[in-house]
Amino acid sequence: DRSPSRGLGDVYKRQRGLGDVYKRQNSFWQTYKETPADAEVPSHRLLLRAGFINKTTGGIYSYLPMATKVMSKMKKIIREEHEKIGAQEILMSFVTPSELWKSSGRWETMGPEMVRLKDRKESDFCLSATNEETITDIFKNTITSYKQLPINLFQINTKFRDEIRPRFGILRGREFIMKDAYTFHESKECLDKMYDKYFEVYSNIFKRMGLEFIAVEADGGSMADAGSKTHEFQVIADIGEDDIVTAKEINYAANIETAETVRPALNFSESSELEEIETVNLPTCKEVANLLNIPVHQTLKTLVFTASYPKKDGSIKEGHYIIMLLGDDEINEVKLVNYFKGAIKVAPTSEETLKELNLPKGYMSPLNREDISVVIDKAVNIEAGYIVGANKVNFHTKGFTVQRDIKSYKQADLRLTQSSDLAPDGKTAIEFRKGIEAGQIFQLGSKYTKSMNATVLDQNGKKINPMMGCYGIGVSRTLAATIEQHHDEDGIVWPKALAPFDIYFAVIGKKESTKELANQIYKDLRSNGYDFCLLYTS
Repeated sequence: DRSPSRGLGDVYKRQRGLGDVYKRQNSFWQTYKETPADAEVPSHRLLLRAGFINKTTGGIYSYLPMATKVMSKMKKIIREEHEKIGAQEILMSFVTPSELWKSSGRWETMGPEMVRLKDRKESDFCLSATNEETITDIFKNTITSYKQLPINLFQINTKFRDEIRPRFGILRGREFIMKDAYTFHESKECLDKMYDKYFEVYSNIFKRMGLEFIAVEADGGSMADAGSKTHEFQVIADIGEDDIVTAKEINYAANIETAETVRPALNFSESSELEEIETVNLPTCKEVANLLNIPVHQTLKTLVFTASYPKKDGSIKEGHYIIMLLGDDEINEVKLVNYFKGAIKVAPTSEETLKELNLPKGYMSPLNREDISVVIDKAVNIEAGYIVGANKVNFHTKGFTVQRDIKSYKQADLRLTQSSDLAPDGKTAIEFRKGIEAGQIFQLGSKYTKSMNATVLDQNGKKINPMMGCYGIGVSRTLAATIEQHHDEDGIVWPKALAPFDIYFAVIGKKESTKELANQIYKDLRSNGYDFCLLYTS
């Protein structure tokens, strides 16, 4: 075969067909001709047909000898790179008590993805979906002084998240294998240095695995303190669920959720007197622009969102906000949620509430509405004139100018990046690529050490909450991502570093002399350090 790294099921298909059992002594391995009906992506199809995984139930798989062999090589690379920066391996419990999660405030907020259960004493437990609470508890019970910092620990373990729609085999499964590391630091400066080390470690890991990847700026979501630094490591693949915005010339890359791009220069209308125009049954910006024969970006899209904030007495306070974008832009929901810091929920305002606020859907705007807060996207020219809703059904207003017609407003970057955008420098063209998130590194700040009251004494004898870093790699997901990137019409083409074996040696024939010669060649190559598979095909 032309590639020594090709999957075993493909090496022999020209000789005996995929349905045959191939033996390495008395090895356990079976390949299949049929493509499973529920296998939607190449990695899922090939892993099943080549006998690497076996489906237990929806989103849960067993890893057979060949898959285990590949993952062992992946884990070896991961361990070697972590050891270079002094990380020590541990193994945390898979089942954790509710008390740990309640102490961080995440027992309820984790949602249905976290599987909860009771033991025979009716005590609450869960299957670990992530391990911030467990590692913080270990730290809290072990470390007392700044002199013991920094702490750098990692594990490779099984996790479980009850995905509402598991799909794509082990790319989006419910049970998965993950490497997660955690660090503790006295200062932000120390955390920054470790973060940079982990960035290099992750880059080295994916390079050694032979993967094309991009490290992108990302959103930390609810995992970390607001504004904390985080990067995703995206394996480039056509079926990737993440859109990556890149500009190679200036070394820029970001997940589309956080990309801060710039629209090319646009021609805006000049500010003019307000003029009401009839737009019967034309509620959208595109329809109004077509009627007036103007570009859609000369209209403004008005959206209304409700942000819910917790009050000290346990009740919820709701605020309604008008959001305005250029007519051909879309809202970036991640940026929007991040804008409303502290909100426990941000959602489109219900149609019932819009009626109560006298904001007719499709025809609304902040004109003469000083009773509601307004946020304008940064791409909007506040001195230009636009078409907006007239707050009257079947009517719009021409000449609306933000700077003149709204007394109070704020501006923020809330739009979703478009393919025609420029990079943050305003000059360089961007490119969209598809990626599979294989790893992510976070600066967690003191979110968990504060909530769980984990402290150490600093050099002045004062109690402080250490800063934390968190660094994860989806081992089983990376296995699938590797195949998505490294396959052709004949099957899997493993990168050399991850191939189940360095050499596949097929012995054809029943003569004893043939077997003896094969065994001698096998022993010689094994003694020279080759990872070797001896196969008898007869």
